[in-house]
Amino acid sequence: MRGYFLSIWNFFDPLYYRFTRLTYLHDMHSMDNIFRVRLTCYKGRDVMLSDGTYIKRNDTLVKIHLHNVRLLNELKHINSEIRKGKIIYQSVQRSLPGIELYIRNHKNYHEIKGIIGITSLNKCCERLGFEVIGISHPVYKWLKWATFLPIMFLSAKGPSIKTILKQSPPGYLFMSKDKLSELYKI
Repeated sequence: MRGYFLSIWNFFDPLYYRFTRLTYLHDMHSMDNIFRVRLTCYKGRDVMLSDGTYIKRNDTLVKIHLHNVRLLNELKHINSEIRKGKIIYQSVQRSLPGIELYIRNHKNYHEIKGIIGITSLNKCCERLGFEVIGISHPVYKWLKWATFLPIMFLSAKGPSIKTILKQSPPGYLFMSKDKLSELYKI
């Protein structure tokens, strides 16, 4: 059954990619980058990051999207949740230098304040340099949780309502451009 849903997702992923205006990172340093990105105009509440970067409404950020269907295909034969977590962590860690290079070479470099993403996989995010900020709007938080349900069902072996409810609620991931350069500059 999982294989069937992954096949459907593989089929529809190019449409999702096209309609969300995402960009693959293609250069010699990021051939296996697990992220797809796009510039976004931030619409959330004001946030002060630990390095002093102040992000406010209408600031330009790079929105990062994990390429979930690719990850699910790579992880489908791995039974250990710990092993899956390590692979995801390493994939993100390997991919962040490509995002730093993308921002550094972007024509709007000076307007970009940092990167933003939304995830429920926020256990090790701080070790990667991200700051996790809770989603304050309850409807948006519920909507994001609902969109993560298919990923949770497809990634867990023998998913149950109990395991789904134990999943961390989705949150924003932020990292300033300066911190990204400090940690991941090639």
